[in-house]
Amino acid sequence: MTSARQIGIAGLGLLGSALAHRLLLAGYSPKGYDIDAAKTAAFAKVGGAAATLDEVARCDVVLLAVFDTNQVEDVVANAIMPALSGMPKLALIASTCDPDRIAALAESTAADGLTLLETPVSGSSGQVRAGDGVGLIAGDKDAIDSVADIIDALYPKSFNMGAIGNGGRAKLAINHILGLNRLVLAEGLVLAERFGLDPAAFLDVARQSAAYSQVMDIKGPKMVRGDYAPQGFIHQSLKDFKLILAQAAKRGQELPLANLNAEVLSACVARHEGERDNAAVIEEIRRRKR
Repeated sequence: MTSARQIGIAGLGLLGSALAHRLLLAGYSPKGYDIDAAKTAAFAKVGGAAATLDEVARCDVVLLAVFDTNQVEDVVANAIMPALSGMPKLALIASTCDPDRIAALAESTAADGLTLLETPVSGSSGQVRAGDGVGLIAGDKDAIDSVADIIDALYPKSFNMGAIGNGGRAKLAINHILGLNRLVLAEGLVLAERFGLDPAAFLDVARQSAAYSQVMDIKGPKMVRGDYAPQGFIHQSLKDFKLILAQAAKRGQELPLANLNAEVLSACVARHEGERDNAAVIEEIRRRKR
């Protein structure tokens, strides 16, 4: 049985719409808003309740699936905080953000009755929609327990990462590995092409080899077919890798492979490929000929 609490979703892009699907599938009736009216309208067509940002902010639980830390801070300051009216509220941050800034934001809003939880996910929007996303949950344990039904609906598999900030840190470390796996897969497929091998047949073999990674299942067919309908945008991956590098730099750690991936992603964006799926890194690899 679903909770009687009203859930609001701010941000109905690839991730937000996938999370909305999970909630609707579980029997919830979420309200949703996106700055893009077409996305809000699409949400309404599949059974959600189209709403303004202020209406979403007045919900008992607000799920934030916006683009970055700046947008999270903006929605919290200008929509959720004014809607508190002396009543405690929970906000779940599904966006990939700067974990230090989110931890600071959680501390600054707690006294006014707003509890922030990190709920980012490992997995493409397609995986999230199918229930295969892995939730990385962080924050106050009692608050997490109070929305366990919602988290279970969003992410059938999830892990408690501990204190606020650790969800985002785990997400960035996972995205680092994932992004490099995509880049290596792209290089391997291009190398197979240069050898004269059939890329689709080679991918089938690679998936049975010691080199296997889940990226081969999710992104390999898209790379082979040249299907760049987005499940995760190039520009979004670049945003994440800039965050990864900034967080590593704060801790005195060099990440040479992360720098290389950021360079490749930047080259794709410079060629106006930022709205393509991040599988399109293979096109930049193909362009790099001697």
